[in-house]
Amino acid sequence: MRYGGNTACVALEVEGEAPIILDLGTGLRLFGETQPLDGTFQGTALVTHIHWDHVQGLPFFPPADRVGACLDVYGPVQDNGSLQEVFGDFMRPPYFPVRFSELRGSIRFHDVRDDDMVIGTAKVRARPVPHVGPTVGYRIEWDGAKVAYISDHQAPPDLGTVADSVLELADGVDLLIHDAQYWNDEFAVKSHWGHCTVEYAVKVAREAGAHRLALFHHDPAHDDSEIDRILVAARAAAADSGIDEVYAASEGLRLHF
Repeated sequence: MRYGGNTACVALEVEGEAPIILDLGTGLRLFGETQPLDGTFQGTALVTHIHWDHVQGLPFFPPADRVGACLDVYGPVQDNGSLQEVFGDFMRPPYFPVRFSELRGSIRFHDVRDDDMVIGTAKVRARPVPHVGPTVGYRIEWDGAKVAYISDHQAPPDLGTVADSVLELADGVDLLIHDAQYWNDEFAVKSHWGHCTVEYAVKVAREAGAHRLALFHHDPAHDDSEIDRILVAARAAAADSGIDEVYAASEGLRLHF
């Protein structure tokens, strides 16, 4: 009720520039309510991977369904075809009545894996992240702020080391948005599900020298009270670590840099 139930979608905005959207989950619908519907929408989406909860918002984004609109979608190279082909496979009848190619705006797909890009005035870095299936994380340096987005991260079974690619993305960022789905006892029986623990998220932030940590990808079995307890535990784990603040990501949360 307080933290929200939509799936992964985060927007980065700089005044006067086209937005950068991190993942295309169902939260994209709410973001669409803030965007123009006259065909002037321009934006970029950085998709971490193609699991349903990270892409199912695209057909519910009216700003892209207007003549003249343009959405560039970046995502990891797939094992079974290009990013465009994979999107075409799941956004079609009988699974959904509309194909992405039928949206009236221009939807352009770009395959990435281990790349550095310039998008508008933003510097964007994509690096592989351990998860189930091809997955990347992103580092965005834009208008003087640095943000890392690592939404789904398969921690090692012993919760010991952190992948060099993850530390590279999160190095010294102003904000690290990071998977924190499980308590340790939950991870013990779901260590192969592609996620990590709250303590491991704090470990990544600490080792990378991140200034702020947003706990992300809450378990759907955790209610508001449980997430409150997770936040308390994370802040205790982060004490005296150099991390300035820990947040539990919630629907509508806005951070300004």
